[in-house]
Amino acid sequence: MNTLKKNREFQNIYNLGKKCFGNYSLIFFNKNNLENSRFGFVASKKTGKAHCRNRIKRLFREYIRLNLENFNDNYDIILVGKKNLGDNIDIIKYIDIEKDLNKIFKVAKILKGK
Repeated sequence: MNTLKKNREFQNIYNLGKKCFGNYSLIFFNKNNLENSRFGFVASKKTGKAHCRNRIKRLFREYIRLNLENFNDNYDIILVGKKNLGDNIDIIKYIDIEKDLNKIFKVAKILKGK
């Protein structure tokens, strides 16, 4: 899994890309000129304390790891955790995040065959 690291890369996707919303998260995505997709994970301080933000990013990374072969190539994707995800982090399970992200990626038409 390739990740986005530089602020310039994030800002480029925020400014030029498209976005889709879900209950717990939102994604920003944009086509790239590379052979593979790159991913970025964001959980701001508004979502909660450090352990909440870390858990949110771990759940996002796990989703990407398990579904990496289903993504269309040549996309830069940023997954952002919303505030209500941080508020409910103690009761939310991976399956809830998976359903939410599947719905978002289906609308965005980024997953293969879906």
